[in-house]
Amino acid sequence: MSKVGIIMGSKSDLPVMQQAIDILKGFDIDVEVDIVSAHRTPEKLFDYGKHAHTRGFAVIIAGAGGAAHLPGMIASLSPLPVIGVPVKSSNSIDGWDSVLSILQMPGGVPVATVALNGAKNAGILAAQIIGASDKCILDKIIVYKQGLEKMVHESAKDLK
Repeated sequence: MSKVGIIMGSKSDLPVMQQAIDILKGFDIDVEVDIVSAHRTPEKLFDYGKHAHTRGFAVIIAGAGGAAHLPGMIASLSPLPVIGVPVKSSNSIDGWDSVLSILQMPGGVPVATVALNGAKNAGILAAQIIGASDKCILDKIIVYKQGLEKMVHESAKDLK
């Protein structure tokens, strides 16, 4: 069974990243959560990035605020798909520094980037990546999306 590595630059990012943890667990996808600071624990970052694919991960979700180097650095080290979650942190420039740090990657080092504090979508995207080769997960995503459609139709009924 595939699992997703969820890393963040500091514990203060956990309330945002919890959305990815919750959605993945809802799809019955194993997650492993850790704090890996690009600036304070560079050796841990290198070890994590270089070896994640040997530890059973299919996708890495990396959340970071401020300068937000974590997703890009992990993507530079790992052959796995990386999804970056820009986090609006206390030292952030309204979150734009995080968004641009994750979004503006050089050619050859892609990071799929979701919206500011968009960890839920990062979790869904990770599940969709896994679902491309795992029918059980794909079926759960289909049911989830049908549930979204049903919610919209129910909301529309309330307007009439």
